[in-house]
Amino acid sequence: MNQQKLPKKNNLKNIAVLSGIAFEMGAIIFLAAKGGIWLDEYYGNEKRICTAIATLLGVAISLWVVLKQLKNIKY
Repeated sequence: MNQQKLPKKNNLKNIAVLSGIAFEMGAIIFLAAKGGIWLDEYYGNEKRICTAIATLLGVAISLWVVLKQLKNIKY
């Protein structure tokens, strides 16, 4: 009986961790895109190259963070 209660607690903890990961991904990508927009406006780039590069960098960083945190989840 005790073994059945432990996975439920772990499942709730895993759900909380996964929902936090989603917010982290969104925040990282948003801030990277905003930084790229700022750089494009500062340097006067019409093609928004800095925005594209910063957004892709933000996606890569967020994926790295997600993969790092997924290692900590117990099944």
